[in-house]
Amino acid sequence: MSDPIFPTDRPAMRFANGGEALPLRVVSPEGLDAALAELPTAQAAWARAQGFAAKPGQTCVLPDAAGGIAGALLGAGTAAQRRRGRFQLAAAAATLPEGAWALTGDLTPELTAETALGWLLEGYRYARYAANPAPKARLACPQGVDAHRLEIMAEAEALTRDLINTPANDMGPDELEATTRALAAHHGAALSVTTGEDLLAANLPLIHAVGRASPRTPRLLDLRWGNSGPRLTLVGKGVCFDTGGLDIKPASSMGLMKKDMGGAATVLGLAHMIMALGLKVQLRVLIPAVENAVAGNAFRPQDILPSRKGLSVEVNNTDAEGRLVLADALALGDEEAPDLMICMATLTGAARVALGPDLPPFYTDDGALAGALVDAARRHADPIWQLPLWAPYEPKIEPGIADLDNAPSGGMAGSITAALFLNRFVTEATRFAHFDIYGWQPAAAPGRPKGGAGQAARAIFGALPEVLGL
Repeated sequence: MSDPIFPTDRPAMRFANGGEALPLRVVSPEGLDAALAELPTAQAAWARAQGFAAKPGQTCVLPDAAGGIAGALLGAGTAAQRRRGRFQLAAAAATLPEGAWALTGDLTPELTAETALGWLLEGYRYARYAANPAPKARLACPQGVDAHRLEIMAEAEALTRDLINTPANDMGPDELEATTRALAAHHGAALSVTTGEDLLAANLPLIHAVGRASPRTPRLLDLRWGNSGPRLTLVGKGVCFDTGGLDIKPASSMGLMKKDMGGAATVLGLAHMIMALGLKVQLRVLIPAVENAVAGNAFRPQDILPSRKGLSVEVNNTDAEGRLVLADALALGDEEAPDLMICMATLTGAARVALGPDLPPFYTDDGALAGALVDAARRHADPIWQLPLWAPYEPKIEPGIADLDNAPSGGMAGSITAALFLNRFVTEATRFAHFDIYGWQPAAAPGRPKGGAGQAARAIFGALPEVLGL
């Protein structure tokens, strides 16, 4: 078994400790003239000569009388400009000189917290295969910000990004298990694993069917932590590579399929937050870890497969495999009637067509749960958008020859019909939500380099105290 990805040590994703920090004054365009008037004449002239206009994330290093660094200005932009992107002020981490910096100026608590978290996330670089130095400007933790909480959130995001960024030759079911096992050991959690033909004996036939064509043995990872409090079950899609199976993907669609285990990567990051910050819950994490490959024993279009729930499933596209492996995992988790069950998966292209790569949809029939998630998403700069479990579309997933169809024809409402499919396997959980995430940042942005990206984990974590009464 390969070396696990977790734990990792990234100093750039922690706040500066000790020593003096240089002042980093946040300035809005409307307050620019007043801020420059308070500076020594030479520094104000220097800022004007550099064209500093207080645009969001714009910096201007200020000299002292001896030619050293006295501090810097950081543009806040207008409120309208800030609405166009997250973590914009955190771009300063990549442009300021090495050293510790302390935020000053007229910042709201919300902007301070967002900038602090974004600064830590800006420190992430993926460097397993080639040098990729992280920024060397460090932020002193601002007053009123919980440094430990934000650092754990940054660690969790780094874990998720590392898992997604690692190519499939080094991140198969075996390697995903190794990282899950290391995470469990770090937090004193228990991990059980069901592999290969034992999946059939354990009544997990859909996980076995999807993974059986690969020489990399399919498995179900089952992590448990905590012995008191509400029951919380997280289910993450762990398709470590998806060829599409016999309905094979074209090259243009297969290029990013190393990220098809993004749901598993995200629930592991979320689990790290929960365990590291000691939430009083009984946590269970279920990850069906498979590779959807092409071979003589691959499952076929038109096959009708049994499921753990007892529902039969007609396979009308072997490339709709994620909902199959999730179905068995959800049914297993549902049998314990958890207080809350969350499903996370890079499930459909339809979600990206509807909302783009930056805004993952989620599905739940529980209005209070939805409200708590949306509020927490806003507070944690982790956007999500609710879409409906639209009952009039239920007939689309009922093929007649079997109980369910894994890939309804017609090409419409693909994310909704996938969510309706999964919802059929959850009948006992008190509350349930499914997230159809993308797991990838297509172009670099402040706090989010191009590559693997966690989505919705901070929103879920932030909602748990209200939802579970913690």
